[in-house]
Amino acid sequence: MYLNFTKMHGLGNDFIVIDSLSQAVDLNSEKIKFLANRNLGVGCDQVLIIEPPKKPNVDFNYRIFNADGNEVQQCGNGARCLGKYVSDKKLTAKEKILVSTINREILITILDNKNISVEMGVPEFEPKKIPFIINENVEKKGFQYKLKLSNSDEIVTPVSMGNPHAVLTTDNIDIAPVNELGQILEKHPNFPDRVNVIFMQALSRNQIKIRVFERGVGETQACGSGACAAVAAGIKNGHLDHKVKVSLFGGELNIYWAGDNSSLVMSGTASTVFEGRIKV
Repeated sequence: MYLNFTKMHGLGNDFIVIDSLSQAVDLNSEKIKFLANRNLGVGCDQVLIIEPPKKPNVDFNYRIFNADGNEVQQCGNGARCLGKYVSDKKLTAKEKILVSTINREILITILDNKNISVEMGVPEFEPKKIPFIINENVEKKGFQYKLKLSNSDEIVTPVSMGNPHAVLTTDNIDIAPVNELGQILEKHPNFPDRVNVIFMQALSRNQIKIRVFERGVGETQACGSGACAAVAAGIKNGHLDHKVKVSLFGGELNIYWAGDNSSLVMSGTASTVFEGRIKV
């Protein structure tokens, strides 16, 4: 089977975008891992598959697979790349595009040929809906929890943006133990679906820096849903204002959340790298 694909990235968080509207696509976990392999395949953090809509009010369905072959629920940088892809390929003439994922619908707005905004939905802090297990390993402190690890206790804010995140604060993002602690928390039993681990340093009430350890991937150049989770956690804990600039290794995102039941909005760039065809 040969597949046409487009390599894209959002602030360095890179994707293989596959259009199943124009070609037959039959990918299992092993084929996803092959495509994502940076030595043997194309190489990416996630594989994105664009499908026909499954609901009459939706423009496209959107599936996301991490580099380890597992399907996940949400990807903010991927959503911006999807928006640019369907616009560039003339698959829609709309400036506002409604797409569905496994567990929610998101609205993508094409601002120009590079800048895209995404309404990511309402952040979820209810532990059962993240999911995050409350037991003897945790001590609740508002929306934060002290979580017992084998060698330390860590304060985390669990939040879902359609996918689970654990947000930690740090005084110096440059020396934060991202890989060491990220690997421990990603598979911690209190997060039964595993979790993206976000390390956040607040520079002011309107600007933060983050690093992200993504489940099934490792540390990435950027993570859109992780940036949204960090801002939502900071606002909920009273540390940030409603408009926040987020600095990541790959660039910057602008995020606005009015709070309560309003949808969080993320804006940033999306870029096409190259197109190709590969035998799978």
